[in-house]
Amino acid sequence: MFRVFDHIITHAIPYEDNDLVGFPINAILDWPMGTDAGLYTFLVPAVNEQFKKMFDAWSEYLSSPDSREYLTTEENGWFGPTASKYIPNFVETYECNPEVEYYGFKSWDDFFTRKFRYGSSVYRICTDIKERDSFWLKGEPYSLRDMLNNDSYTDQFIGGTIYQAFLSAYKYHRWASPVNGTIERIEIIPGTYYAESPMMGFDNPEGPDPAGPNLSQGYITAIAARALVWIKCDNPEIGLLGFLAVGMSEVSTCQVTVSKDQRVSKGDELGMFHFGGSTHCLLFRQGVKVTFDKQYEPGSEVLLNAPIATVGEGGARH
Repeated sequence: MFRVFDHIITHAIPYEDNDLVGFPINAILDWPMGTDAGLYTFLVPAVNEQFKKMFDAWSEYLSSPDSREYLTTEENGWFGPTASKYIPNFVETYECNPEVEYYGFKSWDDFFTRKFRYGSSVYRICTDIKERDSFWLKGEPYSLRDMLNNDSYTDQFIGGTIYQAFLSAYKYHRWASPVNGTIERIEIIPGTYYAESPMMGFDNPEGPDPAGPNLSQGYITAIAARALVWIKCDNPEIGLLGFLAVGMSEVSTCQVTVSKDQRVSKGDELGMFHFGGSTHCLLFRQGVKVTFDKQYEPGSEVLLNAPIATVGEGGARH
């Protein structure tokens, strides 16, 4: 297995038509993740420290020109006929130049963090979030104290609302501010890479997650490598807003591009995910009256810079 890992982190990533496209190491570990041994092993800090070292080396390769081999229109290329079905209108949607080699991208990472347009899929909206809860129950309630790494702001959000959305390998991986305000604080939280919920492993009567940890997104908000950005909103009805970016498998790098005390407007970039899968949450304080647009049911697509909710009696859109 280690020889396979060595091969993966020194070679470009081809396109493959499956649920774990773009995540070759995740594909190898997918079934072990669902075993009793895997559920324990992938939570061990020493194991995740070694994964981090391996991913640091892989990151260097994926940021190099050598990683562009499959940025082509061939069948196993990311601009090929099959991939294009999942990323339609690529040229019209993203900043690129199809007239030059590799569409002008400088590396795999440059392609992965490409600029412009379409966004995420809604995963879940949860109200009355608890300070601390058990993730070993079906339905995976959110455990706020764990999600926020025991942050001093946690108490303000007990009983509040969480909006969570998922980004597949095909999606836009940059983060845009949903509000006007000022960056209050930023924290990078180390964590796991391949841990999944015990309820989504082989003990699940319905079978293990075939693309773990996709069905464990509530669970991994409290244990995975993640970035936490607090924004003090200009709108007093919102007040303090939390944005949590959560890496899912592979390199899972969360890069924050704003700094403390920086002013941001709706749509301004906050940062981006590199290389791996990703999920993210917006956290609203208790008492904030937030109403989500009815079109954004779980599983629906969300467009970049499109309003997703209204806040307060007056219905200010965000």
